[in-house]
Amino acid sequence: MKLYMGFDDTDVAGAEIGTGRLVRMFERKLPDGARLWGALRHQLLIDPRIPFTSHNSPACAVVEIEDEALIPSLTARAIAHIAELASDGSDPGLCIARETDDLSEIIAFGLSCTHEIETQDHARAVAARAGVELLGLGGTNDGIIGALAAIGLSAYGWCGRFLEYGRLRRLPDPISVAALAEAGIEATAIDKYARALDPEALIHTGGWLSPRLWGGRAVAPVEEKDGRLIAIGKRPRDAEVAD
Repeated sequence: MKLYMGFDDTDVAGAEIGTGRLVRMFERKLPDGARLWGALRHQLLIDPRIPFTSHNSPACAVVEIEDEALIPSLTARAIAHIAELASDGSDPGLCIARETDDLSEIIAFGLSCTHEIETQDHARAVAARAGVELLGLGGTNDGIIGALAAIGLSAYGWCGRFLEYGRLRRLPDPISVAALAEAGIEATAIDKYARALDPEALIHTGGWLSPRLWGGRAVAPVEEKDGRLIAIGKRPRDAEVAD
């Protein structure tokens, strides 16, 4: 079973560890019987009326568990992880939801957060109706909004960029379409021809492969430039320290 663990607002300006990196680091804290399926970064509304550190981007750890009895331990470990690594002055929030919960209203809330200003009161009401755990862990507790939204957008299945997925950060550059598929990532051409890609074709990632969550799967969008297949969204690794 998949367990969604949403984190938000764990850093401040100039922090060495942003929310994305904090969530990736949580993999080290997982107990036996739990495995990180993927860590996803989501983009919420950018608006001057919304306080955020840099990009207003919460993150979600999607964890596969063998037994629901692990959930209390995972929750306690996440709380301790935030307490250990969150920046002084941050406003962290944490949300925990099973994939078997009724997440329909949480999905709607997450989608709303991408284009509307949402509130803590609404977040708490949505979480209560869905029966999921939503925790404010410091400061203003504003992080509960993004934490809940991160779960909604992950469960929606058509939003987000993978920060971690299997061997994502250890894959070679370039990498063949077939090798990507073996790593669980589907390469998809997004040019006007939408052609099927040759399994032996090489994809150039620039050292920064950024699969998207499309249709509940890890998908690497690629386009052809100057006769080469180029992964969309590539950046040098030092360009996004917070992730």
